[in-house]
Formats: sequence, structure tokens, C-alpha cells
Amino acid sequence: MSLHIRAEKEDIAETVLLPGDPLRAKWIAENFLTEARLYSDIRGMYGFTGSYKGKKISVQGTGMGMPSISIYTHELINDYGARQLIRIGSAGAYQPYIKVRDIILAMSASTNSNINRIHFNQDSFAPTADHELFIKAVKTAESKGIAIKSGNILTSDVFYDNDPDYYKKWAEYGVLGVEMETAALYSVAARFGVRALAILTVTDHLVTRESITVEERQTSLEEMVTLALQLA
Repeated sequence: MSLHIRAEKEDIAETVLLPGDPLRAKWIAENFLTEARLYSDIRGMYGFTGSYKGKKISVQGTGMGMPSISIYTHELINDYGARQLIRIGSAGAYQPYIKVRDIILAMSASTNSNINRIHFNQDSFAPTADHELFIKAVKTAESKGIAIKSGNILTSDVFYDNDPDYYKKWAEYGVLGVEMETAALYSVAARFGVRALAILTVTDHLVTRESITVEERQTSLEEMVTLALQLA
């Protein structure tokens, strides 16, 4: 049992899906996994393990932001033996050709956070996805007819930015969109030699100011979850 996850080591699978929202973890467990059971509810951050097409899969809520996901991924890897971590989250689009409900595979994650600079004496570390997992996701999406975009995304420490044009400098360099966790996920995975990938559904658009409804989020997120489970 770790500090933030109430579970025995055998309770958690080697492959873990990581939604930020713990209620999303509960929804996935109830609708996609068979024989799912709750292994942790510390701080209301639910974790479940069940089966998908005969394979043991866990799904663990991580909360919002880089510090939170860093804690959960560190413990999942070092205390429970997780070897493959797949983030399933939402993102805001920066590019006009990306539409709401599109799925983004994050090849790499730029960031305005100082978390990695603390570890690298203010040098810059470039967090990237696991190559094999990324390629497998691309091929799986193609085989399932799921349209994807892939490239660099921004992991930001700020949700409510005082500068409405802040996104433009990132968009100019081809950054696809913004979220708040992937750079930390990729960094922790790199440190401990495990595989990681972030699959993101665009729920908001910084250029067009569009956003999708609660009902549309349900449908779009289901496609993303299905893709993530197929990778396992």
C-alpha cells in the first residue's frame, strides 16, 4: 500500500489508464471492464481493476495538474509495478484545422512548468511518448477508422490565463493544443523506463471558442477510451 493509493501490489495491473477525473475512472470501470472492483478511494481518487477482452486492466484517476499526476504515476510504477501508462484526457485546440471532438496523440509535450527544470538544474528536458506505444496507437486508430491528429502539445500550469492571446506563440510553432498533465507523465515514465502515451479528446477550441456539450463529451470520450483499451 502506497501513501496515496490504498491497494495491495497484486490489485493493480501492469497497464493503467489514467483519466484526470476520478468519476471518469468509475464510468470506464462500469461500462468497459468486466468484474471491475474498486481498489482505492483515498482522497476520492478512485482506482479500479477489471478485465477487457480477457486482459487485466486498471484505471486510476490522477486529478488535475502535473504535481498530482506525478504522485500517482510515481507510486503506480514503483509500488505497484505498472509498466504501461495511458493518459485519457481532454484538451483545448490551438490550430484552426483541429476540430472539437478530434483525438490528439501527443508525440511530445512542451510545458511552461518548472517541474523538470528543478531536476535538470534549469536545463530543458523534452518529454516524449513511448515510440512503440505511439506507433501502435496510430495503427490501431487506422484499423478502427478513428481519425487522429498527432504532434506536440503544451502542458500548462495555468488554466485561467490572464492573457487571452498566450496560446498564439505556441500555435505559431505548431503546437496542437493544451492540457495540464502529459509532460509530467512522460517525464516520470522516462525516469523509470516504462511506456507512456497521452490520448486526448478536444473538448474546447482556443481559436474558434467552440466547446462540446456534456452529451457530446460522452460520445467523443468513448471513442478515445476504446482506442486506449485496444492498445492494451
